[in-house]
Amino acid sequence: MSSIVESRRALLGLTVPVYCELLSGVVAGIIDTAWVARLGEAAVGAVAVASTLENVLLGVILMVNIGTTVLIADALGGGRRGELAVAVRAAASLWLVITPIVAAGGFLLRDEVAGLLVGGDGEVHRLAVAFFAISLPGVAVFYAQNVIDGIFKGTGDTRTPMRMAILANGCILVLDPLLIYGIGPLPELGVRGAALGMLLGRAVALGVALTLLRRRLMTGAPAGPGLAAAMARILGVGLPASGEFVLRMGIGATLIGIVARFGAEPLAAYGIGTKVILFVTMAFYAFRQAGGIMVARARGSGGNEDRLIGQQSRLLATVTGAVAGLLLAVSGRAVLGVFSSDPAVLDSGATLFWYLWPYLILLAGVIALGGVFMGGGQTRSLLAVTVFGACVQIPSAYALSSVPVLGVQGVWLSMVIGTGAQYAVTHILFRRTHDESRQAGR
Repeated sequence: MSSIVESRRALLGLTVPVYCELLSGVVAGIIDTAWVARLGEAAVGAVAVASTLENVLLGVILMVNIGTTVLIADALGGGRRGELAVAVRAAASLWLVITPIVAAGGFLLRDEVAGLLVGGDGEVHRLAVAFFAISLPGVAVFYAQNVIDGIFKGTGDTRTPMRMAILANGCILVLDPLLIYGIGPLPELGVRGAALGMLLGRAVALGVALTLLRRRLMTGAPAGPGLAAAMARILGVGLPASGEFVLRMGIGATLIGIVARFGAEPLAAYGIGTKVILFVTMAFYAFRQAGGIMVARARGSGGNEDRLIGQQSRLLATVTGAVAGLLLAVSGRAVLGVFSSDPAVLDSGATLFWYLWPYLILLAGVIALGGVFMGGGQTRSLLAVTVFGACVQIPSAYALSSVPVLGVQGVWLSMVIGTGAQYAVTHILFRRTHDESRQAGR
């Protein structure tokens, strides 16, 4: 019983800061959107497009972030502190390879990227190009902070990434109005000011994080595997996890296209609903990261706590999803009323929230148990589960939404069915992984 309580405390101690950090990423986009709102709908649209692109680009650097976290946690769990310096250098080397391709390539192709996202002309396109001219080179800072966050998390420190995210948001909150509207001697930069404010705010946080990294972690002589081997291990863990993230985004984008066939009201309800549940699903991903750190450290020390960590992570995430989902289902119309007064949007969204209740319960288990695979370096299982879910969910969405009596509710139902299929496979893989690790230990 004491081990269960200790496991829960450890999970929550790691999870809460991660959750706050993840929320800070959403808040940064909200701050930018709020400050440019006075510039008109085109400016708001350009910032929204930029946020969408950044989410896609995040999937690229996640391969380094996640792989580094697991590699460091495993090394420290086994008392191999000398491998820390090698892991940090490997992560930095991968950053040096990836960043110029994304940042420089994105900058040179910013016009084409904007055209792909919003069309080839118009005010939104022009403003998006202006935003990308600053934000895409700024990917270098964004990626560097993500890599450093992965290093800190590998040591079990999830509070420093949280504090850096809060610091960046505080700077953005101050810098945005100064640069967007040109207060005092500063020129009025419009949406470019929003991009520059975000870049500078993140740069301040990055400077502080680098200072802390040098002071706390860069001690001792390198030991263990060579640089190339460490880079290969990071990619071996990180690439499938990155692919899983991108695929989940692709599923969401596909569902948007299907929902759009039923008109603006269901589409607006779906857009609002998916934004609202981010505050819940981020808790699931926080549990996943915490569980992954704990599993990696336990395995590094030769322990086998996969089952206990996985069960407690799933339990806490499921309770979170069940409570939050029920609250949203009961108060769906009131929540939607904050964003829209259209009766058709409110009706469609209220129905959606009832479908999201079982969806969130199932998704909690899928994502939380993923921490066991992540910490054990078995991220291919994460990707396989998501691929299987896509193969179930997308055809189901097309088929069920074509049934006249269901209509757009067929899409909502497909979300439950697809996630239920993922849950079943995840549970089977979790039990198999635990049995195999226990036999190996014996």
